[in-house]
Amino acid sequence: MKVKDARFVLSAPSWAALPPQTAPEVAFAGRSNVGKSSLLNALLGRKQLAKTSGKPGKTQALNFFAVNPNHEGYPDLFLVDLPGYGYAKVSQSQRASWQRLVGRYVTERAEPRDDRPAPLRAVVQLVDSRHGMTKMDEELLALMLESSAPHLIALTKSDKLGANARQKAVAGIHKHLAPYGLELPVVLTSSEKKQGLHELWNWIETVL
Repeated sequence: MKVKDARFVLSAPSWAALPPQTAPEVAFAGRSNVGKSSLLNALLGRKQLAKTSGKPGKTQALNFFAVNPNHEGYPDLFLVDLPGYGYAKVSQSQRASWQRLVGRYVTERAEPRDDRPAPLRAVVQLVDSRHGMTKMDEELLALMLESSAPHLIALTKSDKLGANARQKAVAGIHKHLAPYGLELPVVLTSSEKKQGLHELWNWIETVL
């Protein structure tokens, strides 16, 4: 997809704050500090549209970014930045609230309603390629698998690895997925080197 324009639209801290269905949605999920905002900025061709931070847990709501909005504000699609999972220094109750919101979003938003297609069309889960799938990533995977939307694993920061290590990282993900009986697509990405962005956009266009 050619991104001609991209805009931050709204931040939804609750289910009631979610926008009405006006365009397909693609959600991006990952544990805190995995490079989610950087990857979104790279995909959208913007430097600071999605706010990056050295402090884990910067994203505390569902942030909607409109891709190619027309003159009436209706976009081709929304990229949705989900709250970072795990590391945020917040209360247990706040973390549980985020997880409930994210869980409800990826399940209910992926179901068709009133003879209309489901708003949520795809889920991209980010995993740090240097560390592989951690226990937190597996917990998030289990949550994401509750959704009926197609699912892809994006391995971030792959420019930090050599060629052999990158292939081992991909193989490691498939090994973790095997007990679930899953064969999900896995894409090596680097926000800094702009690697894997074309493959990721191709997959998004295919599922849309």
